[in-house]
Amino acid sequence: MKMNLSSAARLAVLLGLLGTSAVLAFEAGHAAYTKRVETNLLTEPRPLAPLAGKLGYRRKVTINEVRGGWLRVSDGPAGGWVFAGNLAEKQPDEIKGADGLPLSASQTTATAAARPLTPAANDYAVRRNLGEARRDLDWLQAQCKALTPEEVNAYLQAQKKGEFQ
Repeated sequence: MKMNLSSAARLAVLLGLLGTSAVLAFEAGHAAYTKRVETNLLTEPRPLAPLAGKLGYRRKVTINEVRGGWLRVSDGPAGGWVFAGNLAEKQPDEIKGADGLPLSASQTTATAAARPLTPAANDYAVRRNLGEARRDLDWLQAQCKALTPEEVNAYLQAQKKGEFQ
């Protein structure tokens, strides 16, 4: 079934599939921890701002300023703006390996990366009635590629999501 969606409808579907998270109450002068494999530090408090740097998983940062859902943080000489949803009040557990992540793609072995391509994975998909999973994922990726950064920004602003909440 092929569906043609408007930009706003595509964004609503994608945000629904990705879920939303509540922004915690962070305060200037307190510490927080990165909870992504790679957390982008931006030059301004907006999603499409230029990159100022990157921080790894579980890095402790100092919150210097709070502006809505955005935090200006520093980690020694590195600093920039981070959306509050990318940080945690408590240091996340240390997890390594294919089972729990977080590993960046460059740290993944070729064997682990190729697992989804094996015949066993196809057999699993058939046994679990996941035969349409590849087609569904292809559809979702096509919807994502059809959106421009400007459409995403306009939708977030209109719906009061992300930095605009």
